[in-house]
Amino acid sequence: MQIFHRSTNTLARASLFGAAVLLGGATWVFARLDGSPYATRQGVVREQPVPFSHEHHVRGLGIDCRFCHASVETSAFAGMPSTATCMQCHGELWTDAEPLAPVRASWRTGQPIAWTRVHDLPDFAYFDHAIHVAKGVSCTTCHGPVEEMPLMRSAASLRMEWCLDCHRDPIGRLRPPDEVFATGAAPVPDEASQRALAAALDVRPRTSCSTCHR
Repeated sequence: MQIFHRSTNTLARASLFGAAVLLGGATWVFARLDGSPYATRQGVVREQPVPFSHEHHVRGLGIDCRFCHASVETSAFAGMPSTATCMQCHGELWTDAEPLAPVRASWRTGQPIAWTRVHDLPDFAYFDHAIHVAKGVSCTTCHGPVEEMPLMRSAASLRMEWCLDCHRDPIGRLRPPDEVFATGAAPVPDEASQRALAAALDVRPRTSCSTCHR
């Protein structure tokens, strides 16, 4: 005696096929969302207590990165400018400007300005600014054209695959040490000069897990 109707076979096949399609579609949607600006914050301007313009300070005034990010050559963290650094100029200039009220309040109270991190790597990823600078990786390689940003945003996804692209093959991404802090697009290098620069700076592909996960 047949318990199930013959159409049950067709229904079972359709259910299995539908489940596979649904699972595949959900995986595709998740992957797209996970790599989207919604998740990575790439290109998204983060709200800050002070609307600091890199475009004005870097391109307009010609201020070097190291004036504000003083520890970038010597430590893992590039450093954020202290209020005293800001007040070197703004103790004399734009002293009553409303957007700078948090700077003046920080100066009065001694409480640091609570900046929102734009380039915020996960805690399980180790990144050292000093070693990248020493190896010829320029600021613009990771942070993009900051001199064109009225408000700071992340120019890259900062995902592991983005880091690995450079770690697998750094050739073409390096600058001479005296150009690391230069703004604007780097001149297109020829491969021979890049390989010579990589050899001089002892730059080699590094893809071991322990390089970034310690």
